[in-house]
Amino acid sequence: MNSSLLSLLVLAGIAVFLILRLRSVLGTREGYEKPPEAVTPARNDRRRDFEVIDGGPDRDIIDHVADGSDSAKALTAMKQAEPSFVVSEFLQGARGAYEMILMAFENGDVDGLRPFLAADVMDTFESVIREREAQGLTIQASFIGIRELALDSARFDRATGVGEITVRFVGELTSVVRNAEGQVVEGDPNEIKRQRDVWTFARNMGASDPNWELVATDG
Repeated sequence: MNSSLLSLLVLAGIAVFLILRLRSVLGTREGYEKPPEAVTPARNDRRRDFEVIDGGPDRDIIDHVADGSDSAKALTAMKQAEPSFVVSEFLQGARGAYEMILMAFENGDVDGLRPFLAADVMDTFESVIREREAQGLTIQASFIGIRELALDSARFDRATGVGEITVRFVGELTSVVRNAEGQVVEGDPNEIKRQRDVWTFARNMGASDPNWELVATDG
C-alpha cells in the first residue's frame, strides 16, 4: 500500500469519527433534495390577543401546548413569575438563537458560543471543535433556514424560579468537511441537508438578565 493511499484512508477514518461526534452534539442530518420552502408558523391561526379574558384560556399558551397539560401549567407559572413573558416571543428568539449557535459551532467560533451556552454544554461543544482543529479539519457550512419549530415541553421550579423550555427544530443547511489540504472528505456543498435537534433553554424568571441559556441538546 503506497503512502498516498494510506494517508487517504487515515483521513477518511478521522472524518467518520468526527461526524459521529458532531451528530452526538447537534443531532442528526438527513439528505434532502427538494428546494427549500418558505418557513411558516406552526399554527396559522396564531393571534396576538394573548390576554386572558373572563378566566378563559391564554391563547399564547394553548397555541403551543395542550390546555391543562403539565407544560401549560408550567408556562402559566412562568407568566405569574414574570408577567411580561410571552411564549410566542420566546419562540421567535429561539429561532434566531438556533441559527446563531449552530453556525458558530460549525465555524468553530468558541467565543461566539460562550455567552449562550451553559457551562457543561459549552464544554461539550468546545471539545468537538478542538478535536476538529487538532485533526486539521474545517467545516464550510451555509444556513438555509428552519423548516420546523415547535415547543416540546416546559417546566418551572417554583423553589428556584428557573423555567425550562424544550424546543424541537428541523433546520436546513449545506455542509462539507475539508482536510488540511482543502480536500472535501465529507458532504456536498450543493446538497441541502435537514438537521433535527431538541434543545432545552433555561432562565431565572423575573431576573434582570433577559437572556436564555442552552442547557441541554438532544438529536
